[in-house]
Amino acid sequence: MWIRSTMAYPLSFVMTAFGGLVVTGLDFVAILLMFSRVDVLGGYTLPEIAFLYGLAALSFGFADLAIGSAGRLGQRVRDGTLDTLLVRPAPVLAQVAADRFALRRVGRVTQGVLVLGYALAALDVAWTPSKVLLLPVMLVSGAGIFSSLFVAGAAFQFVTQDASEAQAAFTYGGQTMLQYPPTVFGKDLVRGVTFVLPLAFVNWVPAAHVLGRPYPLGLPEWTAFTPPLVAVACCALAGLAWRAGLRSYRSTGS
Repeated sequence: MWIRSTMAYPLSFVMTAFGGLVVTGLDFVAILLMFSRVDVLGGYTLPEIAFLYGLAALSFGFADLAIGSAGRLGQRVRDGTLDTLLVRPAPVLAQVAADRFALRRVGRVTQGVLVLGYALAALDVAWTPSKVLLLPVMLVSGAGIFSSLFVAGAAFQFVTQDASEAQAAFTYGGQTMLQYPPTVFGKDLVRGVTFVLPLAFVNWVPAAHVLGRPYPLGLPEWTAFTPPLVAVACCALAGLAWRAGLRSYRSTGS
């Protein structure tokens, strides 16, 4: 329904999607400006950082497109309109994800494709079957990890009712952080996003295998192939949080 509504005004859709592409593209322009003054950043070259950037942007873009609308759940909890979703014969989470579905978010995905395409063309990597297979695995697993953050953040809003900005700090903020190599961050932060909130498995850890770089925190090489397990674990925990939050919902009381 929301896609049909959006496409009823195709020119408006094209303009908003292009605007989103330009705005998100400014992040990579900032990186290009940095490299106009330096040759490496944290020991990584421009194509290598573009590789990290493209993986993070695409993984987040897919998750944002699919379930990014969950960030507005707090508004429905506050005004009681979540009740209308509870009485419909469809999973509440699916309805929340589809609520005001914004097809214009494809601009972010397009930008990620362009940057990743540039990186793959510019990288000097000895491609092996394991490295080639790891690319789609990273994208799917990364999208799953970011999706779990959206769901967990939505579950948290059952309690706080207004935590969309706190959720954005981990989703949008996490995506921005992953655009840069782990070597530019302090070890405590890297430990946090590896063992507590495992965003490092979106790109930092598996990309180390592809790029032939040292693994963050000296992790063993086999961890490069664990993102699917991490994504499944994150989604399972997010699912438990969602069910607990939904059970705690008591409407507005009016």
